Amino acid sequence: MNAQDFERWTQASLNAFESALDDLVPAGAPAGLGEAMRYAVLGGGKRLRPLLVLASCAAVGGDSFAAMRAACAVELIHAYSLVHDDMPCMDNDVMRRGKPTTHVAFGEAQAMLAGDAMQALAFEVLTPLESEGSGIAPALQARLCSLLARSAGHDGMAGGQAIDLASIGKQLNEATLRDMHRRKTGVLLQASVMMGAACGPASPRATQALSDYGAALGLAFQVVDDILDVTQDSEVLGKTAGKDQDANKPTYVSVLGIHAARTLAQQLRAEAKAALAASGLADVSHLSLLADSVVERDN
Repeated sequence: MNAQDFERWTQASLNAFESALDDLVPAGAPAGLGEAMRYAVLGGGKRLRPLLVLASCAAVGGDSFAAMRAACAVELIHAYSLVHDDMPCMDNDVMRRGKPTTHVAFGEAQAMLAGDAMQALAFEVLTPLESEGSGIAPALQARLCSLLARSAGHDGMAGGQAIDLASIGKQLNEATLRDMHRRKTGVLLQASVMMGAACGPASPRATQALSDYGAALGLAFQVVDDILDVTQDSEVLGKTAGKDQDANKPTYVSVLGIHAARTLAQQLRAEAKAALAASGLADVSHLSLLADSVVERDN
């Protein structure tokens, strides 16, 4: 697959995703809550996690309706985490995706509730009612909910965020830093791949290979994020640059140095691609090119 074909696939996938997400996030939730939810999740972001779901589903020849629901669910979880992470009690940031953070735009209480509501909505999306049209088999609903809940909870994203906050001003070795970021960022990216794979008849070999791909990609994403935090400005990033350094948080750049961090990102990309090559799947080009986009991105 060449770059133009990948760009066409990406744009078509994103158009379908944005339409589905727009339909699923209610504008009419009480007391302006819907407006805050839609502000937080619609019309911005890299949408890497949804693309990973859709690409993984395509690689295993899976159910496109279930995959689109899974793509929307994982983005809702990601967006809720950003809303809460930006609040004064956490990272206290004022810009996200090139606009004021949700608590700046709507107030802290409404932002907290918007995050809570998006977290719940993610699981509603994965368990559609019969009246909503096409269904998802109960066993697949359970599998998707399990993958998403485990990646977002105490042993995944929330646990990683807790370690992150507890590590401010502390010296971490690489193994501890890797574990923190595996939980905080990597596991949800890995779950995105696995949710897409769950939507189709993936063999045990393919499932393990996709899990390995997702693990390597998830860590690579965070390594590159740490590099960009010190090499790009806020306008390019769409969020406050240098925030981790100013807050005295341990990062791959502070622990390894920028050259070693860049080398690690390249190594992780190679690991991700090696996993795809071992999958036995006929066409993993979308996933391979998504790995390139993660490592080569500038924001």
